[in-house]
Amino acid sequence: MRTLLLTALTVAVVLGVTFAVALRAGKQAVIDVTWGLGFVAIAITAFVSTLGHGDPVRRWLALLLTAAWGLRLAGHIFARSRGKGEDPRYEALLARAPGNPNTYALQRIYLPQGIIMWFVSLPVQVAMFVEGGIGWVLWLGVAVWAVGLFFETVGDLQLTRFRDEPSNKGKVLDTGLWHYTRHPNYFGDACVWTGLFLVAASAWPGVLTVLSPAVMVWNLYAGTGKKLLEKDIGERRPQYADYVRRTSGFFPWPPKKRAVG
Repeated sequence: MRTLLLTALTVAVVLGVTFAVALRAGKQAVIDVTWGLGFVAIAITAFVSTLGHGDPVRRWLALLLTAAWGLRLAGHIFARSRGKGEDPRYEALLARAPGNPNTYALQRIYLPQGIIMWFVSLPVQVAMFVEGGIGWVLWLGVAVWAVGLFFETVGDLQLTRFRDEPSNKGKVLDTGLWHYTRHPNYFGDACVWTGLFLVAASAWPGVLTVLSPAVMVWNLYAGTGKKLLEKDIGERRPQYADYVRRTSGFFPWPPKKRAVG
């Protein structure tokens, strides 16, 4: 219980600092960088607060796998957003603020993300103190995590290179991992958190945190991930409709043949 309270306090501190930085920078998109860093802070807090408990192998895996994922993601988003203005999603949201936009941001951006961050990270927190079960389930979790990090890292790299080429403006990336799924980064994220769940679930009561990866996967597939991103992309890129028709929306799968004519 002490660990859960400390990690909740960690989330509050991380988001409080993020809000202060966002006010100074003049854009709430700063929180996107903090998303990955927040999980790293939670993992460190849980690791330190449970010293002397749990299995060293599982504890170190939970810490290092979370840190590798979170730091990579934060670095990628920072590089992508550096020098740019507010994210259009947050602009649209804050434009509907009935009162003070900053108060509205705390209510509609920071509070929900803080709750989700803490809840999704429960497998990492629990993995720090559970004992036993260092077997195939744990190593399966590491393998699933590795697949996820590969899809995220390579998918983001391919998209960055595609966008950096001026001749690709207005076009749709459908090569590399994007040939098999429209969202390799979201699929990778889902695998990462499923893998971390398996690391925790390899010993009781880690399996009880199953709702945490379920929330993350649902959010990526039907919440603020895939569904929101594709809401109006067809209007901006006419070729996207054919891409949707022939390419899997989430799980990697061989594409259908292109439409003729």
